[in-house]
Amino acid sequence: MIVTLAVLLFVNAAWNLVVWPQFLKRVNRDPRARDASGRPTRFLVVHAVLIGISLLLAVVSAIVGIVALVS
Repeated sequence: MIVTLAVLLFVNAAWNLVVWPQFLKRVNRDPRARDASGRPTRFLVVHAVLIGISLLLAVVSAIVGIVALVS
């Protein structure tokens, strides 16, 4: 059971680390990401915060997976 939990946590971490950076690239290229003077809009800021939280959760998932395997 613990090994299954660890594997699921590693898959979750890998998925998040693969998907979210690609999404951030698309958000950065979106015309709504910057205003006329080049400053970041709320669209970019909100998405950057959400992506940052998702990447943090990926790191936490990987750490918990390691702890589950070690203990």
